[in-house]
Amino acid sequence: MKPRSQLLTMIILSWVPFLMVLGNAVLIPVMPELQRQLSVNKFQTSLLITLFSVSAGTVIPFAGFLSDQIPRKFIIVPAVLIFGLGGVLAGMASWWMPHPYSTVVVARMIQGIGAAGTGPIAMALVGDIFQGTARSRALGFNEAGNAFGKVVSPIIGSAVALLAWFGVFFVFPLLCLPLAAALWWFVPNQTSMKKNQNGMREYWKSVKSIFQTEGRWLAVAYLTGAIALFSLFGTLFYLSDLLETAYRMKGMTRGLVLAIPISMLTVTSLMVGVIIKRKTLLMKWLLVTGLLLLGATTMTAIWLARSAGVLIALMSIGAIGTGTILPSLNMLITSAVGSDKRGVITSFYGAVRFWGVAAGPPVFTWLQGISTQVMFGAVGVLAFSCSALVWGLIQPFSGQSQDRALSDKCWKAETHQRSRF
Repeated sequence: MKPRSQLLTMIILSWVPFLMVLGNAVLIPVMPELQRQLSVNKFQTSLLITLFSVSAGTVIPFAGFLSDQIPRKFIIVPAVLIFGLGGVLAGMASWWMPHPYSTVVVARMIQGIGAAGTGPIAMALVGDIFQGTARSRALGFNEAGNAFGKVVSPIIGSAVALLAWFGVFFVFPLLCLPLAAALWWFVPNQTSMKKNQNGMREYWKSVKSIFQTEGRWLAVAYLTGAIALFSLFGTLFYLSDLLETAYRMKGMTRGLVLAIPISMLTVTSLMVGVIIKRKTLLMKWLLVTGLLLLGATTMTAIWLARSAGVLIALMSIGAIGTGTILPSLNMLITSAVGSDKRGVITSFYGAVRFWGVAAGPPVFTWLQGISTQVMFGAVGVLAFSCSALVWGLIQPFSGQSQDRALSDKCWKAETHQRSRF
């Protein structure tokens, strides 16, 4: 692939996770307004995020399985269009119906089904198309697109809500149509896809074998991704409500404030994507360091988060930790298997990330009902515990094993070595 075409492909594929994260993050700054307009309580409002993520997390493994049977673009493009359709339904219901909450919830679940075929499958496609160091760079773009979506989402949501509170739902179809066209016309299909000619029984038997041999470290990697996103979205939800209720921040001001820590995550993701390359030991250290940083900032918030300014500063430091975690996980997981099983392995990862997002707002709301100190303390304990698991159970080293590898054939051809965990 020519360098210019390679860069264009990276950019287009990075807009898939951008759109996916927009599905939740664009609503964060307008949650108080949605609560008022829909005449529901805080918990019911949080369900607009939770049920989107639950439906996505449930459907993702099926989308991943299908993407191992047919070209991945044939999954991603229809999924993007379904995502946009759910936005149209939610927007029209909010605009025209006197009591739209139930319909909006259904529309959000439809959007979640569409989201299931976007980010995780795009990540698998990145692993198929790019090889070696180009893969780590492309995955850095991919995670940066995800993070950039979190940065601009509060700004977009706040700006659109100034025109109409339900306008945020119409943002999705406006972005989905051009993205679907760009994916269809400019992104190649995977060229290394192996046909599963031995039938479904053999396919799932081989997937089972992967989890039997690599399941220990994969489970830790999945858990790490879920905790990172759980902490991020739970804290953003809490901060948005705090800015509204305690500091009377509204509109663009609140959106810009929420964008500060996510900007740190975006920059960090891009930098980490460039430096990790194929250095599995470095990835492990980045995972441990990121989790320790996340845990330290949330535990510190127990005593120091007395104002929004201090909390935003702590969140920004924690976001740097999250920015070191996610690109490293992406590289490890997409390179764990060959292209014929990559879709289902990355889809499980995508599913647990969505479940982490789904749990964030309602669990943070529940813990806050006990006390803010308990809320931050629980997240800190989770992060520290996960860092210990990463340290103990992910053990990268080089060798000449003939039966296990975290690299596909292209990686092995370049290095003549295999990495094991």
